[in-house]
Amino acid sequence: MQSFDLTPSERQELYKFTIDFLEKYYSDTKSNRVSPRLDISEIVKEVRKVDFSAPLTSKEALKHLVEGMKNYSVQTPHPKYFGLYNPRANFPSILGDLITAVFNPQLAAWSHSPFANEIENYLIAEFGKKFGYSTESIDGVFASGGAEANLTAVLCAVNYAFPQFAKSGWFGVRKRPVMYCSAESHHSVHKAAKTVGLGYDAIRNIPVRKDLKMDLEILKETIQKDVHDGYQPFLVIGTAGTTGTGAIDDLPGIRKIADDFGLWFHVDAAYGGAAVLHPDLKPYLNGISLSDSITFDAHKWLSVTMGTSLFITRHKEILSETFRITAEYMPKEAKDLEIVDPFTHSIQWSRRAYGIKLYLALMIFGWEGYEKTIRHQTEIGEKLKGLLKNSGWTVMNSSPFPVVCFMDENYLDNPDFTKTVIKNIIDSGKSWLSIYPVFGKPTFRACITNYNTSEEDIEALVSELNEGREILESRIKNQGTK
Repeated sequence: MQSFDLTPSERQELYKFTIDFLEKYYSDTKSNRVSPRLDISEIVKEVRKVDFSAPLTSKEALKHLVEGMKNYSVQTPHPKYFGLYNPRANFPSILGDLITAVFNPQLAAWSHSPFANEIENYLIAEFGKKFGYSTESIDGVFASGGAEANLTAVLCAVNYAFPQFAKSGWFGVRKRPVMYCSAESHHSVHKAAKTVGLGYDAIRNIPVRKDLKMDLEILKETIQKDVHDGYQPFLVIGTAGTTGTGAIDDLPGIRKIADDFGLWFHVDAAYGGAAVLHPDLKPYLNGISLSDSITFDAHKWLSVTMGTSLFITRHKEILSETFRITAEYMPKEAKDLEIVDPFTHSIQWSRRAYGIKLYLALMIFGWEGYEKTIRHQTEIGEKLKGLLKNSGWTVMNSSPFPVVCFMDENYLDNPDFTKTVIKNIIDSGKSWLSIYPVFGKPTFRACITNYNTSEEDIEALVSELNEGREILESRIKNQGTK
């Protein structure tokens, strides 16, 4: 029977073979197309040409896999990927993922992976302090992503507002619960409401002001109306760096309204939370320390591999109250120790160790290294805004973060303009950016997600945009003369 371990010499050879492939890609990512050609039949054929009844050699299999990922993926590590919050992963976090895979720790029971569990406890405590929570009150858990962290927040808010919920569920709640968020909030908030059984109708999407922040006057009026109509408000969510425009809600103002009506106040800082590591950006998150809980994704601006999200709260007991459960088959080695088993503290049961890659990156780069990286990306974002304005584009958002929504105002009412220009750029494979509606008008959205993105890269992007605009203008002019 073939050994799943392979032999030591085979492993050494395959380590080197794989690393040589990956190193070539990692060191020369820029030479690849940013986006693949989306030929569905070709991609399906490439995947399915492998016959599991006739296994390949190890090297053939590895080559097939790496080449497939290189040729048929949007290259988020590319310096001209200006898309969603999917950055290039720093190398220590990649090594952290490798180490995690080899040891394969299972974090349900503290006693089975005490070192990995304490790494995550330490990181929760350190980031909790960075966000301004008092040391003695900090608690939290790592999650697979911001969606799970936001779902955790909704569940904690439910159990905080309705202490009987763990036993009787919604059957024990007399008034219909409702929750509040900005119209610019991430859709994971809506998914969380659906998942916990509240449904979309329980969400009040509060309009935003001209600065794209949640309108607190409307928030207050909406809550007052819901109370009058017999609903039970229990949660308000502010955002520190919205997905679309990077807007930061008025967090102190939300806290005051939450206090007036006895609501749990959660801040979705999945992207913008990293600003606490930059002294010039940190003031924009004023009020985040007043929140009851925070979502923060290290796999966004901290450039670690997917997925590494943190849910942090200043309510020491709420996670246990929300998720506590007993299971006789779980290990009992630590029953006499003052520890918390993660399976009693989070949505997940058996799960991967998410924190190791962030721990390794912080050990090597430190807070200062991250501050410098965030500063560089912010400066590149500001330079991009300047280049766009000089080329006749209008910046449509005002975020201090390197998220730029922009448009040629002459084409604001022409939805085909953005689609056509972006399609040409993406089809060329030179860059990747997205479209985002600002007050119902489609705009271009470019985000600096890569610590290697340079001035040369953004100059090239603006040239591509200008060229696309010129081609479209020429086409429209020719059509008008016919």
